[in-house]
Formats: sequence, structure tokens, C-alpha cells
Amino acid sequence: MDSELVGRRIRAFRKLKGYTQKSFAKKMSISVSVLGEIERGNRIPDDYLIERIVTTLNISRNDIMTES
Repeated sequence: MDSELVGRRIRAFRKLKGYTQKSFAKKMSISVSVLGEIERGNRIPDDYLIERIVTTLNISRNDIMTES
């Protein structure tokens, strides 16, 4: 998984859905710094967090996951 590309896709969908980093992090119950690390590709979210992200953004996993 290309964590940088996944992070950019998460950021793009977050913005498209009208969330700020602060509001989205609050909705996910994570800190803004953790969300920033994910969006920059410095941190890979676990499967549980990926599922919460795609559910909240109303997208599929395939929308943000890269192919191996």
C-alpha cells in the first residue's frame, strides 16, 4: 500500500465532503496531528480506522486504497 497516495486520497475526499481536518479528526475520535500524519503518508491507518473513514465519508475502500 502506498501510504502517501492513500493519505492524499483521504485528504481529497475529506475536503470534497466539506470536513476540515479538525472536524474530521473529532468525528473519527483521533487527534488532528494523527490525521495530518495519515494524510501526509507518514502513518498507515489500521483496518479499523480505514473502515471508519470510508463509512464516515460514504465511500468504498477501493476509492482510497491503492493496488498492490
